[in-house]
Amino acid sequence: MISPELKKVILSELDLDDFDLQDTTIAPEVPGWDSLNHVNIILAVEKFFNVKFKSYEVLRLKNVGDLQTLVNSKTGK
Repeated sequence: MISPELKKVILSELDLDDFDLQDTTIAPEVPGWDSLNHVNIILAVEKFFNVKFKSYEVLRLKNVGDLQTLVNSKTGK
């Protein structure tokens, strides 16, 4: 399940008021989520959760659920 905090960070970076983010949501399904915004989202997530991702970790992400799992692993949740 996507945390409210992660959803808020992603939607804020994409300048969206609301979007139904699910574990299986992939970037092309979300308005405005292109390659440039992908980088901005990753940086914003790192800043918000005070974590650092390795390049290979980001490259392995397939959907929003994978991002949530990665955040959880870094924050101990």
